[in-house]
Amino acid sequence: MAVSIYIKNVMKQYEDNVVIRDLSADIVHGELFTLLGPSGCGKTTLLRMIAGFNSVEKGTIAFDDKVINNIPVHKRNFGMVFQNYAIFPNMTVYRNIEYGLKNKKLPPDEIKKRMADIMDVVQITPFKDRYPDKLSGGQQQRVALARAIVVQPQVLLMDEPLSNLDAKLRLEMREAIREIQKRIGITTVYVTHDQEEALAISDRIAVMSKGDIQQIDTPEHIYSRPYNTFVADFIGHSCHFRGTVLSQEGGKTTIRMESGLVIEVDHLIPLKKDQEILVYVRPEEFNFTKQDQGMKGVVTIKRFLGKYINYHIDFGTQEPVEVTADTSSAERIYEPGETVYMNVNTRRINFFDKDTQTTLVAGVESNV
Repeated sequence: MAVSIYIKNVMKQYEDNVVIRDLSADIVHGELFTLLGPSGCGKTTLLRMIAGFNSVEKGTIAFDDKVINNIPVHKRNFGMVFQNYAIFPNMTVYRNIEYGLKNKKLPPDEIKKRMADIMDVVQITPFKDRYPDKLSGGQQQRVALARAIVVQPQVLLMDEPLSNLDAKLRLEMREAIREIQKRIGITTVYVTHDQEEALAISDRIAVMSKGDIQQIDTPEHIYSRPYNTFVADFIGHSCHFRGTVLSQEGGKTTIRMESGLVIEVDHLIPLKKDQEILVYVRPEEFNFTKQDQGMKGVVTIKRFLGKYINYHIDFGTQEPVEVTADTSSAERIYEPGETVYMNVNTRRINFFDKDTQTTLVAGVESNV
């Protein structure tokens, strides 16, 4: 039966090196919760603390109302899928998956039923008599996943499970993992550094940096309303502009961007006149306009990518800006050297305090 996981003010350090610092998070019963961040941010360390492979120097970790800090690894009732699969090379698919059930000394009829069910769920039945060296990477990962969940653990822990697969298999397996996790309904903590992977499979994402969680939210909110500039830069790509507040009256804020474009928005917190801010615009949040409307730029690079066209445009700011246009709706394709005029989607772009680097959009929280 799945559980909720409560992590409260935990810390992990090795001598003078603090890897996790005063970190808290609540993981909801049955959700797929992803720990996302760059290498060295502490995401795998936190996963290993939940598993019991790493000790907890401070704070508590609980499954529902049961604190597990001092419970041995073998009594924590979790399944784990590793980056390198860790399946036994001298056993068939069937024997690999069956191994945990035999260790539990379950009745033969119960083992047979569970084996049939789980192999059907992960779609590995046709390969049950093969050895691991006769399986593809994706098939081996399905075996590892089946072995982890056939024992019916309360929690499933997954440590960068797709990093050893090629691009096509990663796409296939992330869909399979999402489908299987929802079908089983098991609380899952998933570690990855791949932003696209996290956005595709997660119910919620915790973006980590230097041992802290920066923001917890759904993939949609993490992408569209990042809490700070770290999250905005780590999730997807944003073009940066300096901006100055011209006025703020009646809920409307007027801002001049360094490119010369003046915009008006109605969803910012109270700001001061002449306050300097940061304006973040994602490539798809630019719109081509008519001549002499919007900000003027010159196309420096054009890349035709089929469904999309990717441009680099020089607006005379600090660096060329990346712009993405949908091929199906583009009136024309621009070539390098051409002059273009652009506006921005003021409902979607993000604004940050220059000093604190945190959002100025009203209602956006870190949820940490």
